[in-house]
Amino acid sequence: MSKTSIRFKAKLLRPAASAKADSWTFLILPKNMSATLSSRGMTAIEGTMNSVRFQAVLEPDGQKSHWLKVDRKLSKAAGADAGDVVTLEIAPATKELEPEVPADLRKALATAAPRAQASWSDITPIARRDWIQWITSAKQSETRTRRIKNACSMLASGKRRPCCFDRSGFYSKSLSVPKAVSK
Repeated sequence: MSKTSIRFKAKLLRPAASAKADSWTFLILPKNMSATLSSRGMTAIEGTMNSVRFQAVLEPDGQKSHWLKVDRKLSKAAGADAGDVVTLEIAPATKELEPEVPADLRKALATAAPRAQASWSDITPIARRDWIQWITSAKQSETRTRRIKNACSMLASGKRRPCCFDRSGFYSKSLSVPKAVSK
């Protein structure tokens, strides 16, 4: 790992409310480790968990820190499950990871004005992640639908990021770490 890497131990937790709760776990970064990262928002990382290499995106927890979703494949490769303490060494990713675009946004972009499609293709993965986060943070389906329509319109006008979006979730409280199953 590079000089900018951080090492720490964290406990894997099982999410309390998820249709696929057995398919993933998560961990919360120690605040002092999270503070060394360059952003309070989503941060692409690479590193190791119990010496197994991985790439992922840290999610903001709304408290100026981060959490990491650990898919079943990684936890299995690392020989760890919910309740286990894992050793991590992480650093900012050398290449930004492309975010997964939700189906409803993907469909809207496919039928959007060519200028919106061109803007979407031209922006960075971080900017695409911000648009996705802004859309998926909507609490009601009507709001989400309206945000998708507005995003296509704003992208068509050349706007590269959603306005006034708090990437850390600290001020809007739109982002948070999942609730863990209590044992």
